[in-house]
Order: sequence, then C-alpha cells, then structure tokens
Amino acid sequence: MAALADSTSFRLRLVNNNSLKVVALGDSLVYGFGDHEGGGWVERLRRQWMMPPNPGHVLYNLGVRGDRTQQVSQRLEDEFRNRGELRNRVPDLIILSVGVNDSARLARANGRNYTDFANFEREIDALLARAQQLCPVLFVGMVPVNEEKMPFLDCFYYNLADQYRYKEATKQACQAREIPYLDIFDLWMGRGSQWMRSRLTEDGLHPNILGYQSLLEDVLNWEAMQQLMSAKIVTI
Repeated sequence: MAALADSTSFRLRLVNNNSLKVVALGDSLVYGFGDHEGGGWVERLRRQWMMPPNPGHVLYNLGVRGDRTQQVSQRLEDEFRNRGELRNRVPDLIILSVGVNDSARLARANGRNYTDFANFEREIDALLARAQQLCPVLFVGMVPVNEEKMPFLDCFYYNLADQYRYKEATKQACQAREIPYLDIFDLWMGRGSQWMRSRLTEDGLHPNILGYQSLLEDVLNWEAMQQLMSAKIVTI
C-alpha cells in the first residue's frame, strides 16, 4: 500500500484553518446500517471531528444501501460537485468503500455474481480513475460476512471466497494508482471467526455496534488516516 505521504497522487489542499472537506461514498458500510447507536464508522468519525474547541475536517456521509460499484460511479461527480459548500469550492478528499454487493451471488449459492467479475474489474478501475480526476482518494475495504447466515433477503448469497476475489481486485487496482487501501477483510479474518462474527448483525452481512466501533478504530489506526488527521501544512 502506498503511504499517504509518499504517494504523488495523494496531495491535500488544506483550507479554513487546516480543515478539509471530505466526502465518503459507498454502500451500507458507509451509510452505517446496523449501528443504531452511533450511526456507523463514518458518522462516528464525523462526530469526533465536530468536537470543540478544535474541530477537525468536514465529513459528508454519501453511503447508499445496496449500491454496487456502477451505482457509486454514476453518482460520483454530482455528489462531489454539490458538497463544496462555498462558491467555486469542491471537496478536498474522497473516501470510497464499495464492492461487497458486486460479489453477491443471486438466487442460489452457486448462482451468478451480481456483477460479473470481469465487468467488476473494469468498473472499479473506472471508478478510481474518475475519482482521482476530481481529488485525492482513500479506499476502505469490505468486512467479511458470516456465510452461515446466508441468504440475505432470501436472494443474495455472500461468501468469503468471492469477497476475497473482489477485494483483491480492488486492492490491486488501488495499488496500481497509488491510492491508499485499508484491507479490512484481511484484518478481521486474521482475528478469528469468533471475533469477526461477534461484530456482525444477525443478518451476517452488516457490522453491529461493536463492529462499527472496531471498524472506526481500524480506520483511525490506519497510517493514511493518521497522516490526514495530523496534517498541518498546505500541499499543492
């Protein structure tokens, strides 16, 4: 993974007393579904950055439940252009988190993937390319699912093997573009199935309150986020 400070593609323009405007786009993991207490990791981070007397960056949650890569790509530029707040101003950073819905199998456990893998590879690369044309980008990867709880909504079959395949394609696409990527899937799988499952809701797909707390901790401990939060100078 390219370190934020080392990546020529990741240059931040600090405004308003070292405050950045950040947009987070993606699926239910960005939206925060499953966390009735804190609203998900993006909302928890937004609240932290709102704390006086030293507020942090401005953060907009633009997650939509069920979105796949294609849907995020379709709304990317409109969402971005309408979050500038001030005239002739646009956001300084995009955080992306999408891909798990693309990996789902339809109707049965061995059904076709919701997004064909070859199409997904093209779509994720196109999304990253479009996002980088707008501003610097960070990518937060998907959480692993509990296969024993499938199907979701009686028709979507998520499994770890497909998840790994799709997240690896995303990770490699990010590395090729020097976009910092946080591999949540590997982090959580490395902590054991009991630890992971204790952080998912009954549907086996979405994090619960504890899961979003853990997810926020992983994001905050990420080198790219630490450098973002401690940034004190203007880089053009």
